[in-house]
Amino acid sequence: MGLTRLLSRPQKREEELEPQREVEPEPEQPPEPEQPRTARVLAFANQKGGVAKTTSTLNLAAALKEEGLNVLIVDMDPQGNLTMSQGLNPDAIERSMFDVLVHRLPIEHVIQDAEVDLAVSSIDLAGAELALSSMIGRERALEKALLPVKENYDYILIDTPPSLGLLTINALVAADGVIVPVQCEYLSLRGLVQLENTMQMIRENLNPNVQIVGILPTMFDRRTLHAREAVEILEENFGDLVFKTRIKKTIRYAEAPVKGSSVLKYDPSGSAAEAYRHLAKEVLNGSQARQHA
Repeated sequence: MGLTRLLSRPQKREEELEPQREVEPEPEQPPEPEQPRTARVLAFANQKGGVAKTTSTLNLAAALKEEGLNVLIVDMDPQGNLTMSQGLNPDAIERSMFDVLVHRLPIEHVIQDAEVDLAVSSIDLAGAELALSSMIGRERALEKALLPVKENYDYILIDTPPSLGLLTINALVAADGVIVPVQCEYLSLRGLVQLENTMQMIRENLNPNVQIVGILPTMFDRRTLHAREAVEILEENFGDLVFKTRIKKTIRYAEAPVKGSSVLKYDPSGSAAEAYRHLAKEVLNGSQARQHA
């Protein structure tokens, strides 16, 4: 009877005989740490004056800010035109880029809260080349000054004087790339050769990575054959380095600084403002292409 009960007892299923093993969840991978932001530094350079370096520095900065980016502009010209273009008087400024370069004053102390953040210039900057000439590492003074603030910005744009002296060399050493505004005239094109020779020297000795990232035709007048031929010469010699944007002649570029503003603020719906919005898109697209190359 006992044997019968034993035989008739229902058999346990296999899974009841062996305890189930719990599957341990895979440990979550910690998120990759975000890379600290570091600004892309672009210098506007051309040893010829009157080619719209200052105009292009300010208005490209304003256009990049419209895109939601944090931008710092640095006035490295003793004439202080970029500073004046934001409604500030260089003669009334107590501390400027001269103090940053020569006395090692932190650059935060000379950044003014304007339409975009602006590291101001004064006439004192004219003495910077002489003061720097006897200092060790004089070509890297601006590069070192920008290091503490690079993580605060997406772009830093540098306006340079119309020469290839020590102030411009400082800008080229600090820069990741150079934008060359070129007036649409034959004599302006010849200056590109001298600038490229200077940049070659800097690549060999100070900053191996600096390159011309774009050539910007300025003061373009489509009505004149000479202007159209000048652009054709640029494109034949430099190809894709020439921006598609053409900065045309208009009184708006002269009127805006009188009001202490960029042309995008002064005449936001005008063709002059649209030109720099197009330039901003070209600069951003070129940067993205290099990141994914």
